[in-house]
Amino acid sequence: MSETILPLVLFALISTATPGIATTLSTASGAQFGFRRSVPLMAGSAAGLATVAAAGAAGLAGLLAAVPSLQLAMKIAGSLYLIWLAIKIGRSGPPNLDISMARPNSFFGGAGIQWMNPKGWAMGLGAAASFAALADGPLQLALLLGAVFGLAAAFSLSLWCAAGTLLARLLKTERQWRALNIVLGLLLAASILQMWRPV
Repeated sequence: MSETILPLVLFALISTATPGIATTLSTASGAQFGFRRSVPLMAGSAAGLATVAAAGAAGLAGLLAAVPSLQLAMKIAGSLYLIWLAIKIGRSGPPNLDISMARPNSFFGGAGIQWMNPKGWAMGLGAAASFAALADGPLQLALLLGAVFGLAAAFSLSLWCAAGTLLARLLKTERQWRALNIVLGLLLAASILQMWRPV
């Protein structure tokens, strides 16, 4: 494997750190229950994204080997979706931290969130199409993407959870939240450029 995985790691870190269902839930859980009691939710969500990325890579990588022109189409579709997502994130206000939870979500609840999350599938499929050259076959690509996205999600969700109470205290206005979301949206859009770098 002669290609570097740094662009993939950067893409995974930025895309898992941007606001979405899992990050909002981790932030809310951290604010309501603390970090320790939120660990099962975060672990399940990270494992769920890892399995989504691996499943997408395993199936898509085989198809890409058979139809190489499909990689360009997937790259275009994935980029367009992520640009749309970056714009949506940049235009959003504060997350809804008033999610009513009687107790912290479970490991399987966290995994289920990712299995039903279109953002997770778009990230996994987009990465599989864009970074297929990093692996020698579908199984290796599935293992690589599963590991990178799982670890990136665990790191990102931990940060959101730990910052839940702090963000709720520091960011008081919609304007402050909007500024943060604009920065995150721009970072997500910038990560798309890595998918289009010459290989």
